[in-house]
Amino acid sequence: MSRFSAPKSKNAAVIGGGPAGLIAAETLARAGIAVTVYDQMPSLGRKLLMAGRGGLNLTHSEPLVDFLKRYGEADERLLAAVTAFPPAALRAFADALGADTFVGSSGRVFPKALKTSPLLRTWLLRLRNLGVTVKLRYRWAGWDDDGQLTFNAGGEDVAVKPDVTILATGGASWPKLGSDGRWVDILRREKVSVAPLQPANCGFTAAWSEVLRGYAGQPLKRIAISFGERSARGEAMMTKTGIEGGAIYALSSPIRDAINKHGKATITIDLLPDVTAAKLGERLSAPRGKQSLTNFLRKNTHLAAVALSLLHEAALAKGKPLSALPASTIAALIKAVPVTLTGVQPIETAISSAGGIRFGELDDHFMLKNSRGVFVAGEMLDWDAPTGGYLLQASFATGVAAAQGALAWLARPRK
Repeated sequence: MSRFSAPKSKNAAVIGGGPAGLIAAETLARAGIAVTVYDQMPSLGRKLLMAGRGGLNLTHSEPLVDFLKRYGEADERLLAAVTAFPPAALRAFADALGADTFVGSSGRVFPKALKTSPLLRTWLLRLRNLGVTVKLRYRWAGWDDDGQLTFNAGGEDVAVKPDVTILATGGASWPKLGSDGRWVDILRREKVSVAPLQPANCGFTAAWSEVLRGYAGQPLKRIAISFGERSARGEAMMTKTGIEGGAIYALSSPIRDAINKHGKATITIDLLPDVTAAKLGERLSAPRGKQSLTNFLRKNTHLAAVALSLLHEAALAKGKPLSALPASTIAALIKAVPVTLTGVQPIETAISSAGGIRFGELDDHFMLKNSRGVFVAGEMLDWDAPTGGYLLQASFATGVAAAQGALAWLARPRK
C-alpha cells in the first residue's frame, strides 16, 4: 500500500479513528513508522459501524470515469487520490480482511456479510499486529507554543511531538459518534481557511398539511425526483416536518445550495417513473363508474395512500381539486408532483457534511502548507459526494494519499 519507507525511529500521530484515519495508520505502519491513533470516543470506527446498519456500502462498481463525476467540481487532488486508490483497490482491501465483497443490483458494492463489525474487528486486529497503538478518550485541543499536539485525556492535558501528524477527525454530522466539527476553531486559530461545514446527504423541511404529517414514517417507493437538470431514482421517506431518503440525498447538494440562496427550492416527484404520461392518460380515461376517485386511482396506478395524498394536495395547491382535473392533467401531475422545500435539516442529522479545509491550504501531498508535517484526510477536507459508496471511497482514498504524502515528507533529503 505504501511507495515509501522511512526509518523505524520515526513516529506518527493519527487523530481520528474512522476509515480515513485507520487506513492512514495502516499505510504508515506498513512502511515502518511507529503509529499512534488518538480518538476522543471510547472505541474506534463508530460512524463506520453506523454506516453499516443497513448494509455497509463500501464503494460502487461503475467505470472510474463515471465514478469520478459523482464528486462534481471537486479539487483535482481529491480525484487523483481516488484514481490512485480506486474502487478495485478498496474491494481488494476489504477482501483481504475476509469481508469478501459483491456487487448489488444497483451497482453498489457491499461485504457479503452486509455488516461492518466483522470487517472492523479483523482490521483492528491487523493494526494491532502491525504495532499500531490506540489511545481512546483523547480529545484533540490543537498545538501548544512549542508545536506539540495537545490532548485532553481524563481531565488532564497531554502533549506529544510526533514526526508527522495525520488529521482525520471527520466532519460535523453524527456528533454523538465523534464527528463534531470542534476542529474548525482549532484550525482557524492557526490561520487555516475552512469552508463552512454544511449538511450533506440530508433531509429537508416542507410545509406539510396536517394530513401529510400523518404519513410520517411512510415511504414513497420506486420514485424519481428531479431538481433542475438532475434527477435520481429510489425511495424517499415522509417525516413530520419534510422529506428524506436516498433519492433526496442524491440531490441534496444543489437543493441545499438553492435553499441557502433563495430560501426555498421546488423539486418534482415522478410517482411512476416506469410508466409514460401517455400510458397513464389511457388508464385514467377508462370509465370510473361509481368508484371514488381515490379508489379508481389506487386500482389503476397502484399508488400507495401517501402518494395519493401528495397528489391530492398538489392539485389543490394549483387551485382545483383532483376530481376536477381531466385524465391527461392527472397523469401529468403523477409524473411531476411539485413539492416546495423550505429548509435544510440540521447537520447533526445529516449522513455527511460538506465544507471543510479548503484545498488551497494543502500542497499536492495533502500537507497543510503552514504546518510542516501535518496532513489531512477524509471529511475534514472541502468536498461533497452522494451516498452510494462515494463517501467511503473518498475517505479511504484520501487517507491513503495523506499517509503517502507523510511518508514522502519523512523520506525527503535532509539539508
